[in-house]
Amino acid sequence: MPKSKSILIVDDNPSMLKGMKRLLREHGFNVTVFNSGAALLRHADFDDAFCVILDIDLNNESGIDLRHQLAGSGVELPVIFITGSDSDAKRSAAIESGCIAYLTKPFSARSLIEPVEKLRGGSF
Repeated sequence: MPKSKSILIVDDNPSMLKGMKRLLREHGFNVTVFNSGAALLRHADFDDAFCVILDIDLNNESGIDLRHQLAGSGVELPVIFITGSDSDAKRSAAIESGCIAYLTKPFSARSLIEPVEKLRGGSF
């Protein structure tokens, strides 16, 4: 039986990483977490993933810029952006980058699970 594809999560807040990892695992997803964009870029197995959840405001990094770096290197995974500091400019930049969802912290468990389940089911 083939291994299930995983979700990659990048957030510089350890408690957010822990909470999202726990939630997604409870719903049957494999999850790999990273505390920075640099750590994600060092991850060699993007072929094993079906989705990336990116915090927009990482320490000294932009999740939106990270999204563009991934695309520029040929990684075209669907992205869900999360942010604790919503603004029209961030929302517009996230949507223009091609995200499938934009969530403002704190967000409900359901608001994170729904787009991930749609991806898994091929609904996007």
